[in-house]
Amino acid sequence: MTCPIDHSGPAPITLDPFVTDLDAESAALRAAGPLVRVVLPGGVGVHAVTHHAEARALLTDPRVVKDIEVWGAWQRGEIPPDWPLIGLVNPGRSMLTVDGDEHRRLRTLVAQALTVRRVEKLRAGIEALTTEMLDELATTGAGETVDLKARFAYPLPMNVISELMGVDAAEHPRLKALFEKFFSTQTLPEEVPQMMADLGALFSRIVESKRENPGDDLTSALLAASEDGDRLSTEEITNTLQLMVAAGHETTISLIVNAVVALETHPEQRALVLAGEVPWENVVEETLRWSTPTSHVLIRFATEDIEIGDRILPKGEGLLVSFGALGRDEAQHGDTAGEFDITRTPNRHISFGHGPHVCPGAALSRLEALVALPALYARFPDLGLAVGPGELRNKPILTQNDLYDLPVRLTTTTG
Repeated sequence: MTCPIDHSGPAPITLDPFVTDLDAESAALRAAGPLVRVVLPGGVGVHAVTHHAEARALLTDPRVVKDIEVWGAWQRGEIPPDWPLIGLVNPGRSMLTVDGDEHRRLRTLVAQALTVRRVEKLRAGIEALTTEMLDELATTGAGETVDLKARFAYPLPMNVISELMGVDAAEHPRLKALFEKFFSTQTLPEEVPQMMADLGALFSRIVESKRENPGDDLTSALLAASEDGDRLSTEEITNTLQLMVAAGHETTISLIVNAVVALETHPEQRALVLAGEVPWENVVEETLRWSTPTSHVLIRFATEDIEIGDRILPKGEGLLVSFGALGRDEAQHGDTAGEFDITRTPNRHISFGHGPHVCPGAALSRLEALVALPALYARFPDLGLAVGPGELRNKPILTQNDLYDLPVRLTTTTG
């Protein structure tokens, strides 16, 4: 069963489940904005906010909540349990799905562990892991094509977040397979319930192993806090672990990959940063704005009618935030918003979110990119795409601006 689409006003935009041209789709959403009716895969109708100022306001509006029970379509039984995106909308009780005091309670310990100061203490380990991976890449034969995503951009953040959360590297292959299905719009409906059950079982097993053998990791810290009276349930800890691992590697993968693609397709910008004329921080922030790792965030719900410009977000309707659209909003970033420009100042994007649900791992993601990208180009300054930009393939993921692979050729320095 699908949600009925309101046919008053402009026709809704059906989001492409294969994400064949995210830039064009984001431009169409922005042009139709700031509030646009959209159709998600499976025929589910919601609204999207596509302009920076309106998104910033809605992300702090107490009338927009994460409680799925507010969603009229959910109340009416119009969202089937095998909907491919159900895990992204209703992943279980965690800091992602609650608001107010409950959200603050669940988020506090995670946020304390991921402050800028504490994250900075992880730098040495991230640098060592980056060096190890670049050493391995350097064994590649001259002229050989390398998938930089599989060999570098994926394993680096996956290993970092796993160590932080206490997930054994032996779990990575299984996690990769399950997360592929979790994020994809192409997961078959009949596979969704089993995939969700398998993810839950895997993370429950990790939590129980940490309960029996705690270590110096965030999962063990959450368990200890629960025992000390912070009232974190096993379900909340398990779901928080799953959320942190999922978001903690996917976003950084996309950030590193998209930065490399942006630099390789804008040689004049690449020359500026490699010459030291522009800092790498600018590359990271401009990539976050121009080719944001998160294309859409699902879903918030309106507790009452909310005016957005000359339009209304009706009570009980779902709202997604289209970061891919609002990152190039000319009202916020000027007439050159559509251009990749690492000299842009100021660059006030909200690609890690805004308000109480702002991404707690933003500092970690930035740090990983600021270690990985300079080290990559210092080792391989003549790195280049092995295929034309038009041959790079987007993955069918509604929430992540992600590629299947990133084929490159490397040239190592000598001496």
